[in-house]
Amino acid sequence: MVSQENLNTLGETRIAVNKKVSKVYDINFTLRSRYFLYQDSHLHYDQQQVDFYHFSKLKLDKRHTLSLGVYYRTRAPFDSGSNELRFFEQFSYKQQKLGVKYGHRFRAEQRILDANTIFRERYRFAANVPLKGETLDIGEPYLTSALEGLLSLSETEKPETDIRLTTQIGWQITEDIKLQTGLEHRLEAFNLAAKNNLFILTSATLNI
Repeated sequence: MVSQENLNTLGETRIAVNKKVSKVYDINFTLRSRYFLYQDSHLHYDQQQVDFYHFSKLKLDKRHTLSLGVYYRTRAPFDSGSNELRFFEQFSYKQQKLGVKYGHRFRAEQRILDANTIFRERYRFAANVPLKGETLDIGEPYLTSALEGLLSLSETEKPETDIRLTTQIGWQITEDIKLQTGLEHRLEAFNLAAKNNLFILTSATLNI
């Protein structure tokens, strides 16, 4: 079991806006806030960062999507580390069987910090299932879970491997509004000196 001395708890609140530009091209803008709730064996609120990012998504067909994105993280105003500019490239594949939606996501990231540049590779497998019946209807809940592995490489630091496990419950409030809440456990740098972070996630997604 993970001891409390080796576990931090953070909150992460996200608001996302999606816009369908054409039948094959979508854009996304997201604002996200991250803050400590439990750290160094103490309960307290401490803002860690604010993130803003943009995705451009090109649908190759009903199952395959290519995406490009840019991401800016602000930490310096909160004295919690370096600001960061990030670029990412992504390929995703989705399928549905017996009412369950499965997704595979491959992502490459270039993380540009004040004193270092990190190249990170990510793979995520996710499943999404309605909690009532075989189809998701307006106003009904659903369950989504994901397992993701990450590899970070840089010239100045040793390679780092992470694992993330996420489980959330969501509600399709209307055709254009979706709410989600849940937990994510991150086992970070487990090949070096493992750190455990538990995230309490809340998010709202709006389609316009």
